[in-house]
Amino acid sequence: MEIQVSSELCKLVPGFNAGVIHYRNIEVGASPQMLKGRLQLFQESIFFDLEDKKVTDLEGIKEWREIFKKAGKDPNRYRPSAEALYRRVQKQNYLQTIHSAIDVNNFFSLEYQVPIGIYDSDKIDGDIELRLGEEDEQYTGLNGRPNSLHNLIVSADEHGAFGSPFVDSERTAVSTKTKNALQIIYLRPSLGVEKNSQLTESLMNMFLQIHGGEGSFLMTGCE
Repeated sequence: MEIQVSSELCKLVPGFNAGVIHYRNIEVGASPQMLKGRLQLFQESIFFDLEDKKVTDLEGIKEWREIFKKAGKDPNRYRPSAEALYRRVQKQNYLQTIHSAIDVNNFFSLEYQVPIGIYDSDKIDGDIELRLGEEDEQYTGLNGRPNSLHNLIVSADEHGAFGSPFVDSERTAVSTKTKNALQIIYLRPSLGVEKNSQLTESLMNMFLQIHGGEGSFLMTGCE
């Protein structure tokens, strides 16, 4: 499975890059108490930090809103998923535990202020391209409704788009039956390759600590 970024996306967002992690032989289930506790405490800390500032003032959120604008998507109508999480926390509508894979995703998305997607890799076929969604392209998202992908950054296989920094599709959703997974961290170009590589590896190590199995990661982006 090869992963690349389209030339069109690179022209619009020259520094675009992503961390891609492959997991094999993992066990997804209920989150351990350690993860549940850290996620809850972190959300409470964020809530108090946001009492005197706006979500859009946060550096990571601000940067991803700009990326959406460069790609041609209005971030006021289509918010990056990390921003949507922060807005929930700001309203004290805290994220509830779902299962271990999603809970790890949410924790690191809040910590890094970036969108992160996790996908059942056994439901992905062929090579993957990170590109812009086409005019009539859409999929049913994890939000339970059809989502227009036009001018949205998407991750796509030979069947079409399956994920994005906005909302992921139902088609490749991870469940407790998932044994092999692909995780895409839609990184912040401003942090540079070395820092983004460290963040990706840190996420992989925590995921493996909780889920077992084996993992490997690579960085992909615009040169």
